[in-house]
Amino acid sequence: MSVFTHNATSKQRSDTRTAGRPALIDEATVPLALYIHIPWCVKKCPYCDFNSHELPLVAQEADGLSASAFDSVPTEVIHDKNSLSKSALFADYVQTLLLDASSQQVLAQGRTISSIFIGGGTPSLLPIAQYQQLFAGLRERFVFADDIEITMEANPGTLEHAPFAEYLAVGINRLSIGVQSFAADKLTALGRIHNPDQALSAIQAARAAGFKRVNVDLMHGLPQQSLEEAVYDIQTAHNAGATHISWYQLTIEPNTVFYRSQPILPDEDNLADIEHAGQALLKELGYRNYEVSAWAGAADTPCRHNMNYWQFGDYLAIGAGAHGKITLTEKLSCHDVEKLGDDNMKRSDGIYRFSKSRLPKDYRVVNKSAQPNSENIDAPRMINWQRVADDELVSEFMLNALRLHDGISWQLFEERTGLSRNHIAKQVRMLIEQGLLEDSTYKLQPTTLGQRYLNQILQAFL
Repeated sequence: MSVFTHNATSKQRSDTRTAGRPALIDEATVPLALYIHIPWCVKKCPYCDFNSHELPLVAQEADGLSASAFDSVPTEVIHDKNSLSKSALFADYVQTLLLDASSQQVLAQGRTISSIFIGGGTPSLLPIAQYQQLFAGLRERFVFADDIEITMEANPGTLEHAPFAEYLAVGINRLSIGVQSFAADKLTALGRIHNPDQALSAIQAARAAGFKRVNVDLMHGLPQQSLEEAVYDIQTAHNAGATHISWYQLTIEPNTVFYRSQPILPDEDNLADIEHAGQALLKELGYRNYEVSAWAGAADTPCRHNMNYWQFGDYLAIGAGAHGKITLTEKLSCHDVEKLGDDNMKRSDGIYRFSKSRLPKDYRVVNKSAQPNSENIDAPRMINWQRVADDELVSEFMLNALRLHDGISWQLFEERTGLSRNHIAKQVRMLIEQGLLEDSTYKLQPTTLGQRYLNQILQAFL
């Protein structure tokens, strides 16, 4: 039996869950966020497997782009290759983002947007004028929570003249600065376009402009990195003004330059020493490790948008290659959903995942009847629209929730999946006996040992 008290409606849902069938989820209880993808970078890093594309001639201020520069540019906007400028490319992309947002208004189902995350790519490449246009348009289409948290990823190499005060003015109130390291040779090995001084300057300028929440991304386990170099990065980020640190180990992913030509990385013993020393320093400096690689400083809080992911919340997604998750109910009509994609889209109630075309040139869709320079543009269509199968709900939930060191309440599990805790009682008891989960009547939480063997816990729920 669940330890929670239910009203009549909840009692009926609980009985349904006990029978092994997910109950209808009340979408009003599921927070809603928005992800925005900016797909371009100055240079593709050799370790990066994200959906990012080099922006041709981005380091130049010329108005024209060369003929070879158009691999990721929408072909329908290329009428005169010598006149297409970066500003035109960005303006066209923002127009498409707003069309995408308009098509997803119906999925909000009356909910407010509690957080926004602008990822990439390098979102700080987009000029402030485009952000002003984007957020003006988004506020026309959605209701923003009064305390909304809006995070933007930024590259120190594109922030030499960053309008930090203007970012704050449009509503961006959290920055995530991709430093990775403060050692010049490590930055070179990682293919980063910034130097240590630029990284320090970006953090300090953001704080001076009024940003109270500044995350610094740092990697450890870098090519030929020593323990002393790894902890120096943490100390330097803290001294520069970081309020939150994302500290994660470099991993070699398929379809990257490093995968094809692997660098020499520290061995397992050295990696373990680096991890222990770095964690000890972060704790000493007052940071709290609330997720596998996320550390919130004493004056900061966990990143709200990422917490929404890990707590199995909903999120709309606009931009090339963006991925979303949404809970649909019977209140959403078939006609409303049909407008999001082709006629074969499934429309029953449940939890759905979807994505958008990865290439910028495919993301923008123009009507076949459109003429050159026409504004007759369709909103980007949903692809990979798929309902999360009932027998996959537990593993989908656990894949996110178990990353949180403080765990997840059983009430949240039931609200977000429509399943009873009794559905997984056998697996939970086994994992408690193995010392991987805490023995708790009110929440699901990995032990210290379980945090080290998350994959083993996840296997139990597959």
